[in-house]
Amino acid sequence: MRYYLIVGEASGDLHASHLMAALRREDPQAEFRFFGGDLMAAAGGCAPVKHYRELAYMGFIPVLLHLRTIFANMAFCKRDIVEWGPDVLILVDYPGFNLNIARYVHAHTRIPVYYYIAPKIWAWKEYRIKNIKRDVDELFSILPFEIDFFEGKHRYPIHYVGNPTLDEVSAFCASYQDTRQDFFERNSLQDKPVIALLAGSRKQEIKDNLPDMIRAASAFSDYQLVLAGAPGIDADYYRTYIGNAKVRLVFGQTYELLSHADAALVTSGTATLETALFRVPQVVCYHTPVGRLIAFLKRHVLKVKYISLVNLIAGREVVRELVADTMTVERIRGELERILADKDWRGAMLAGYDDVSKRLGEPGAPAKAARIIRSLLTKSRL
Repeated sequence: MRYYLIVGEASGDLHASHLMAALRREDPQAEFRFFGGDLMAAAGGCAPVKHYRELAYMGFIPVLLHLRTIFANMAFCKRDIVEWGPDVLILVDYPGFNLNIARYVHAHTRIPVYYYIAPKIWAWKEYRIKNIKRDVDELFSILPFEIDFFEGKHRYPIHYVGNPTLDEVSAFCASYQDTRQDFFERNSLQDKPVIALLAGSRKQEIKDNLPDMIRAASAFSDYQLVLAGAPGIDADYYRTYIGNAKVRLVFGQTYELLSHADAALVTSGTATLETALFRVPQVVCYHTPVGRLIAFLKRHVLKVKYISLVNLIAGREVVRELVADTMTVERIRGELERILADKDWRGAMLAGYDDVSKRLGEPGAPAKAARIIRSLLTKSRL
């Protein structure tokens, strides 16, 4: 069968690449075409139609400045899907772009639309449920609390397949054999405990968060700071914000870094869950240039109490979130000192991580999703 996939960022590239590998195991004759990244290219054996770096605009101003490019990409994507004629369109997160594509494909073709990694409309823009019900044939969820939201609240049946991040971390831990010394020597690190900095995968996130993260963590002279470089971001861009600070930048080693980190400062997103699954105590940091406005929206518009996946899955505060106007250098420093020095606080956070892991269930999300997709498509042909 022919599978067309669309992702818009690095985490989507990772999850989609594992789904593609699982689909190929279910369907050895599978053909892929996609908007995605390098990991999907390796899994699919072909280059992306467009790389996600051409799509990943974040924030009101960057989106506004690139509207012409965004609309051109949407138009091209629609034409390309129709011309290639896949057996199924599989959308991965990235709702602003993907729901527009879903609407077009549903209205103008008979290609079934499947959504892997459901849009997070439980937090923002819940009205999009109407679009999903109208334009999406099958929805695949990776967060356990989404079952009650979609099926209980909105009477829209979904497939909960487990969380692919659990698969990715479990697979890495099962095969990783390097010692702390190996990691330190390979990256020319000092013989000091590590504070990991995970400042996001987009330039705007890095610009908004990294400087304050560095200033806060630099106060802990007994620790060394190691920054996880995101795919598609040049080292020179990071150096603009690192300046003369003592920060070691490593690329392609986020899981290795978390394996040996003693604490972490993390922007909201998949990275908070990855950090929890590696059992690294963390502070969630998410600054925006319009902090007070975002803080107001968080209190009065957003539908959820938390922004980190860790707290959302646990249904309670496991990790401290410093968001918008509450994110200051002093507060980051205070919370970081707490997780480094307070054994009880640190222990409570690790116990919360165990609860999160249990709620996610067993590994196997991509394989389960691939089996369901293959079964649904086979039945539709009968």
